[in-house]
Amino acid sequence: MERKKIVVTGIGATSPLGGTAPDSWKALLAGESGISTLEHDWVAQHELPVTFAGQARVPAADVLERVEVKRLDPSSQFALIAAREAWADAGSPETDPVRILVDFATGIGGLWTLLDAWDTLREKGPRRVLPMTIPMIMPNAAAAAVSMALSARGGARTVVSACASSTESVANAYDHLQAGLADVVIAGGTEAVTHALPIAAFASMQALSRRNDDPARASRPYDVDRDGFVLSEGAAALVLETEEHALARGARIYAELAGGAVTSDSYHITAPDPEGSAAARAMRAALEQAGAKPEDVTHVNAHATSTPVGDIAEYKAMLRIFGDALDGIAVSATKAATGHLLGGTGALEAVFTVLALAERTAPPTINLDNQDPEIPLDVVTSPRPLGDGPLLAISNSFGFGGHNAVAAFRSYE
Repeated sequence: MERKKIVVTGIGATSPLGGTAPDSWKALLAGESGISTLEHDWVAQHELPVTFAGQARVPAADVLERVEVKRLDPSSQFALIAAREAWADAGSPETDPVRILVDFATGIGGLWTLLDAWDTLREKGPRRVLPMTIPMIMPNAAAAAVSMALSARGGARTVVSACASSTESVANAYDHLQAGLADVVIAGGTEAVTHALPIAAFASMQALSRRNDDPARASRPYDVDRDGFVLSEGAAALVLETEEHALARGARIYAELAGGAVTSDSYHITAPDPEGSAAARAMRAALEQAGAKPEDVTHVNAHATSTPVGDIAEYKAMLRIFGDALDGIAVSATKAATGHLLGGTGALEAVFTVLALAERTAPPTINLDNQDPEIPLDVVTSPRPLGDGPLLAISNSFGFGGHNAVAAFRSYE
């Protein structure tokens, strides 16, 4: 069967860097940090060892209707904001609703709602637990909210694969469109777990940076002094469709989604395979689907969480695929600026990858003062032109449980 060309026609995001995709991108290029100290009573109340996070730059309550805020967990609120922006950016396609499909991911789901309901049950009894609790905590709530808001009746799917979740949704969108299941797919991911419990739990795992005195410089991918990731919140979305459908309606095209792939380590519940073999297979499979060779890649948006073991494992995986060609690839580690949005991070980085191709500019990696000699990548530290001609980029995401997901994007000529 002849492969269809899949294109990106809309993007949206609400992140620690900005309330929209353009604002987030502008702040990223400017070298800003979205990480700040948490000004909440519960930080001191619980004596949290980590007192900062990547908080959404624009609160969801400033964007949504009051009833939407009341009936949706913060994770679904962020999803709705990003999806609506992407849909409007795509020109609000007038497509048969049964040909519009949603594939929206999350890593954890409605955690705030769940824990607030538990507090209510313990303190006030079962009669005070809100009847909307279950629809708000279910992991598919974000996909459902987006589906209803955009009248998408071709399916509302939810991927839950930790930090690989939304890149897997993007890869799924490619398959959905190739299979003819839809003409338009809204793919993305969301997370809102900047709460005392996840912070305490991640800190207990020694996964979080503890630079409480310097939050903006805490996320330090590839730096010898990196000491963990920074927990963040937000969402991002992409509108994807076949080129034929996009051209027929006169849509503006950002880039081509050339391929996507998913593999699993089967190694450890939290630690990555130190040799990166399955992560490398995901990269290779995404490139094969794109009909591309490793030497065609000009840019990588790396997973690069700023953990001591994770950054090295990803480097080894890339080395397996690119070999000597890796020296000529511009690598950006954008979590240095955004922190780690868990299930929403892949979609946000996919948006950044699309914009990097559309504007032919690789975004900078901030906070890299002393690059780890064990990771000799060509890391972009200030906005870098990607040059003329066809461009190919990949965006990597790897999650707890050994989940690996990679999306490949090509510049649209």
